[in-house]
Amino acid sequence: MSHKTFQRAALALAVAGGLALPMFAHAQATPWMVRVHALNLDSANKDGTGLDLTVNNKVFPEVDISYFFTPNIAAELVLTYPQKHTVKAGGTEIGTLKHLPPTLSLQYHFTDMGAFKPYVGAGLNYTRFSSVDLLGGAADIDRNSFGLAVGAGFDYEIQKNIYFNVDVKKVQIKTTVSAGGSDIGDFKVDPLLIGVGIGFRF
Repeated sequence: MSHKTFQRAALALAVAGGLALPMFAHAQATPWMVRVHALNLDSANKDGTGLDLTVNNKVFPEVDISYFFTPNIAAELVLTYPQKHTVKAGGTEIGTLKHLPPTLSLQYHFTDMGAFKPYVGAGLNYTRFSSVDLLGGAADIDRNSFGLAVGAGFDYEIQKNIYFNVDVKKVQIKTTVSAGGSDIGDFKVDPLLIGVGIGFRF
């Protein structure tokens, strides 16, 4: 995990939280909730090409937006900006790529535990790969990935409409690798995503 990256993510969270806290503390609760996280991406790096491919883990800022249909049922959309990764083969750097992985989940929230509000959820991930530069263009990947996502977490109400949040998700992200115009196998990122942040109900 990069110390500088963690510092940037923590700073982004602190700024967002500091600006929003006075407004949300006095708002009336509505069906909407917004959370900001420092998110750690830990890739499974499951390589089926025989090249021992890996992408680096990283920490970055993330925002998710939830809409509560009932006190217990909510839809959550996870958003961030395209994340740049270094790609290695057998430990040797062979290029870089970016990926944008919005995830939509349906969640069940447990509301009978006071300030502590755990939840579970499942949904779909769509990942768009871009800015792919592998072996100077000699290798390429499929730009689109669709997969399942499952997760769990909790919100803890620290004051009215403001929550401390911890969220854990496992997401399926897979792409087909090609070289010389021929497919050579699949590479699965399949990351474990752990987010820590602040939520605002408004």
